[in-house]
Amino acid sequence: MSKIAFIYPGQGAQKAGMGADFYEKCAAAREIFEGASEALDLDMKSLCFEANDKLDLTEYTQAAMVTACLAMTKAVEEAGLKPDITAGLSLGEYAAIAAAGGMDDMDAVRLVRRRGILMQNAVPAGEGAMCAVMAMDADKIEEVLKEFPDVGIANYNCPGQIVITGRTEGVKDAAVKLKEAGARRTMMLNVSGPFHSPMLASAGEELAKELEHTNLHPLSIPYMTNVTAQKVEDIEKTKDLLVRQVSSPVRWMQSMEAMIADGVDQFVEIGPGKTLAGFMKKINSEYKVCNISVWEDIEKAVAALKGE
Repeated sequence: MSKIAFIYPGQGAQKAGMGADFYEKCAAAREIFEGASEALDLDMKSLCFEANDKLDLTEYTQAAMVTACLAMTKAVEEAGLKPDITAGLSLGEYAAIAAAGGMDDMDAVRLVRRRGILMQNAVPAGEGAMCAVMAMDADKIEEVLKEFPDVGIANYNCPGQIVITGRTEGVKDAAVKLKEAGARRTMMLNVSGPFHSPMLASAGEELAKELEHTNLHPLSIPYMTNVTAQKVEDIEKTKDLLVRQVSSPVRWMQSMEAMIADGVDQFVEIGPGKTLAGFMKKINSEYKVCNISVWEDIEKAVAALKGE
């Protein structure tokens, strides 16, 4: 029997206009946007639907992405698609937990708004950086990084695309060394901090205080955590995992491999763009990912998943 996973993208996938058609056509999606606007005292319609400078700032991006993804999820569920498991890349994990029944939608939005502010402010501008490393095995990258104690892996995205993170000079020096060791390409990323590095441990500690006041609920289905690439079925583990996630590598490649091993054979990427579908082509090309980023995608996904 087929198992369906809902998967949610992370920061970088955001785009102006995301979720606007869902807002217009689905009352449940509209409630998510309006609820988020009230909960955060922000105009989420303006932030998500109109071209603006805030959408690419971490403190706004995270709340905007999770709001849009959860609004889209409401419409997808109304169309009759239900997941057996969920996962999200970095901030996308909050949408995954909410979709799995582990937290209220508005709590997810509030938490990522705070998370974004904490992550943006954890390290002074210019002191941290991230760099994508292309066409080099993760174990070889790990070997090279042993020379650089202030640099580590941020994201195991897919074979051939690993992201490193840490102090700016260390990341730049490591990028040179990785090229010399055989990486096809290294590319410094336009981000506001060294995300998923130990430099953000203080942000995780502050986030823990927010999580103390957040009510979590027993999961109705499992979700896959970035931190260990393992299935989470006990909600009691979630707060600690979310604290650790801020400064730990995102094990996306390993998470998708674990899902496939667990019998998942249908993946639905909910949110703007097709980033996760692109990763899956390199992780395991046998598995197709249905993308739902605009309203018309729902009908196509339903037909594809039901074999119509």
